[in-house]
Amino acid sequence: MGVQAALPVEKTQERVAVPPQSRWNVEALFPSWEEWEKEFQKWGREGDQVHWPEIQALRKGALDNPKKLKELIALTLEIDWNLSKLYTYAHLRHDEDVAEEVAKKAHARAITLLYAFRGETAWIEPELLQLPEDHLHALISASELEEYAFHLEKIVRMKPHTLSAPEEELLALSGNALETASSAFSAFNNADLQFPSIPDSQGVMRELTHGKYQLYMRSPDRILREGAFKTMHQSYRKFENTLCELLQGQIQRHLLEMRSRKYGSCVEAALFPGQIDVAVYKSLIEAVRASLPALHRYIALRKRVLGVEELHLYDLSVPLVKEVEMGMTYEEATGQIIESVAVLGEDYQRALSRGLMDDRWVDRYENARKRSGAYSSGCYDSMPYILMNYHGTFNDAMTLTHEAGHSMHSLLSRKTQPYQYSQYSIFVAEVASTFHEELLLQHLLKQVKTKEEKAYLINQKLDDMRATLLRQTLFAEFELKIHSFVEQRIPLTPALLKQEYRKLSEEYFGPGLILDEEMDIEWARIPHFYYNFYVYQYATGISAAHALVKKVTTEGEDARDRYLQFLSSGCSLYPLDVLALAGVDMRSPEPVRLAMEHFGELVTELDELLRG
Repeated sequence: MGVQAALPVEKTQERVAVPPQSRWNVEALFPSWEEWEKEFQKWGREGDQVHWPEIQALRKGALDNPKKLKELIALTLEIDWNLSKLYTYAHLRHDEDVAEEVAKKAHARAITLLYAFRGETAWIEPELLQLPEDHLHALISASELEEYAFHLEKIVRMKPHTLSAPEEELLALSGNALETASSAFSAFNNADLQFPSIPDSQGVMRELTHGKYQLYMRSPDRILREGAFKTMHQSYRKFENTLCELLQGQIQRHLLEMRSRKYGSCVEAALFPGQIDVAVYKSLIEAVRASLPALHRYIALRKRVLGVEELHLYDLSVPLVKEVEMGMTYEEATGQIIESVAVLGEDYQRALSRGLMDDRWVDRYENARKRSGAYSSGCYDSMPYILMNYHGTFNDAMTLTHEAGHSMHSLLSRKTQPYQYSQYSIFVAEVASTFHEELLLQHLLKQVKTKEEKAYLINQKLDDMRATLLRQTLFAEFELKIHSFVEQRIPLTPALLKQEYRKLSEEYFGPGLILDEEMDIEWARIPHFYYNFYVYQYATGISAAHALVKKVTTEGEDARDRYLQFLSSGCSLYPLDVLALAGVDMRSPEPVRLAMEHFGELVTELDELLRG
């Protein structure tokens, strides 16, 4: 472990200044925009009124016999496969610099093409589901369609919520327009919104960006932390009306889809395709709320150790053990990550090492106008790319292993499953990533030489659980609440959103934390609120991962093999069934309860270490 990265004073570099080895290898997908354009015209036929006449040619007779249906499914999957490759390249290049014109146009064209594809294939499922029951079941159970059996089963399950072919085509055609709120927020958040520079306690002016904000929140310089927190949120508050309308526009999209498909609520519409009961969502909130006293104890501990009269939100991420430095360079972090996953076997380690060090999965460092945050992305033909904005902090190392967990999940799913089952469900998406985080933390705990280092790592784990399990559950409850308002025809206003966000924050954090007025606008900067009930899966994911790490590290090869089978299953089973393969029942509130119990135990252990 190296030294904590120094806080950056210099201006963020332009993309052209980033060394090739620090960039992801997008050339492995397409060597140039010219090659991308050739493939785009081959598969997209952009100028044609009907892009894929071969699909339309199969419309007559495709549902009469299994061989024809198999031909239709194979054709649509082949086109989807190639369009996803085109889209992946465009979106990765776009995220390198969201204002760069060539990539911006290509990204928009790729999205338009995907919606055109949805429109031209929108007739398939409704026409299939309008068949008489006996004919439908005879068709999908035919031996010729065995490789698509579960794929078709999931379609049949959607019958109560599938519209007629013309209605489905209309919804598909409207898809691009319905992306406007999400796309506008992304453009505003990543390109247009600029933050003023802020002074630190020495009067040095520091550039404020999304990436550097997270760095500043961990700085021992309280003046810098407060300035970063207030300046960033005040910047969003200047646009609160616009941001409120964008969020409302996104929820109106969810409402349109919910009502047109005859679901009882927006949350049911989001969860039903994955066979997730709304009770799973609500039991998460109930289980976390029941354990909030543990969070309140942690806040009281923070206040005592930091020695402040008032604890603010900008005091929640600074390490409590100041004399310990556990920052790492990218290379050091990669080495630790690879060692930490030894329990998953040498093949797993080799694949991960090649990806992080040699094959250039990772776009490592922040550059001007690069998309904020971090993610893992890719397609069936690509490496599982990772976007980072790495600054050398301990948190950055944890983020890197988090995204590497996603990428290994993608790699194993794509390697093992055919295209139609290669994309794992959103519900299980955060399991492998948080599993990786837990392994890295346990690995680092084995290396500690002092009580202070142990306390530092436990502190980091608590902050991670607070941000992932507790904060994301707060987000999930806020998301449920604002959708409920719109369902009840209660208009969203900045005042209402700020009021409800403050109320939830007060309930979750308790009386020991001062909530500055800038906190009220925090909802406006959360991109996940545009993802349609995604955030709760961070909390369920960390709960499942906590249980799985315990199994794999204590039960030996059988538990490891079952976990690797989970990673390799893609969407070949429903998500709760895939997790059950690995040995976790997320239909029960028990994994969440145990995770929160572990949080409380860590608070007690940290308290004892810091008092001793």
